[in-house]
Amino acid sequence: MMGWYGGGAGGSAWIFMGLFWVVLIAAIIWLVVRLLPSNAHPGHAGEVSQPVPGQESPVDILDRRLASGEVDLETYQQQRAALIAARGGR
Repeated sequence: MMGWYGGGAGGSAWIFMGLFWVVLIAAIIWLVVRLLPSNAHPGHAGEVSQPVPGQESPVDILDRRLASGEVDLETYQQQRAALIAARGGR
């Protein structure tokens, strides 16, 4: 028959092709897990993280902005209520 050159892919070619797909699928899964937000990493995807010792909390920053005159009392009260609600009422 014409066009039948060689014996086709050998056993080792099938093994390497299978390994290629396993590695490719594992890499895709790893990327998806790394890029999606999770609860283990605070501060991602709109989560409200707890203040780190030595850093100002959001409420402290808001208090400082009110004291310096950057925000008025009405804006301060609205933003403070929003911060407290985002923390779950704490």
